[in-house]
Parts: sequence; structure tokens; C-alpha cells
Amino acid sequence: MSLLRFLPGILVLQISTATLVYALMMPESHDALWIPVTVLGGVVSLLSALWFGSIAEHVKKDALASAKTTHARERENLVVTAEIDKRAALEKSHQRILRETARAQSQAYWRLGLGLTGLLALGGIMVAIEFMTVGLLMMATAGGALGGYVLRSRQEPRLYGRGDGPPRLLTAADIKILDAGIREKTLSGK
Repeated sequence: MSLLRFLPGILVLQISTATLVYALMMPESHDALWIPVTVLGGVVSLLSALWFGSIAEHVKKDALASAKTTHARERENLVVTAEIDKRAALEKSHQRILRETARAQSQAYWRLGLGLTGLLALGGIMVAIEFMTVGLLMMATAGGALGGYVLRSRQEPRLYGRGDGPPRLLTAADIKILDAGIREKTLSGK
């Protein structure tokens, strides 16, 4: 399309060049005509050069604006795509962490239950072979620990919101301690 912008200038330059050549080739022209024709040719060349330079500058500005617009659109698309990818990667990582945490807790609870069951069995054996005090102490300790873990497992959904998402992490304001003056205060000192 920029070729059509140059076409009128090229036509004017060719017509003026043909006119100057015709004026110099006429048989009645003499040596005095060379100076005005040369000056006129120089003026036409200078005006044509300025005209073409102006057209070229406008073509360059249009191409630069078009390239900037295209690059801005591509950059925006890249940013959006990167944000979507980042969000998906974070979600996948979060899901993986939750699965691994649940698996680790399940294994820990299984091992703890197995250990406490073994302790109860050992307490039963102690009672059966007439080590009553030791057996009863073992059974009471194991039963208390097992009861505590069962109670905790039933209270966790209420503490963390019915399992609608990952458990909320405790902050310093959530943890309360008692100091020597039996006053309640938080870890943050308020």
C-alpha cells in the first residue's frame, strides 16, 4: 500500500525530467538555456527528495505504531497465559501437598493405633499373669491416649470448619498462654 503513496511523486518527477530533457533537446535552444534548466532540475530534485522523505517518515511511523500495538497485544497474552499457568501450578502443588499430608497423617494414626492396641494387649497379659498394678496402669494409659486421639479426631472438623477446605493455620493471636500472674494473654503480647 505504501507504493501507491510514492506513485504520484514518481510520476511528477518523470514528467518534469522529460520536460527538461525535451527543453534541452530542442534545436532552437542555445547555451543560455542550460543554467535555468539545471537550476529548475535541481529544485525539482530537491522537492522530490523532501516529498519522498516525508512519505517515508509517515510510512515508518505507521509501521512502528502497528508493531507496538501488535507487541503490546502479544505481551498481554503472554502475561495472561503465564498467570493462568502459575495459578494451575500452584493449585496442583497445593493438591499434592494436601494428599501427602493426609497420607502421612493416616499412616501416623494407623501406627499410633497399632501401638496403643499392642499396649492394651500387653496390659491385658500383665493382668492375666497377675501383675495387676502394672497391667492396669498400662491399660489406663493406653486407653486414655486412645480416647484422647479419638476425641481429637472428632473435634478437628468442628475446629477447622467441617472439612470445607484445608485446615486453617493458627496465628500467634489464636494461641493463648498463661503467665505467672494467671492473666491470659496471647503470644503477640497483647
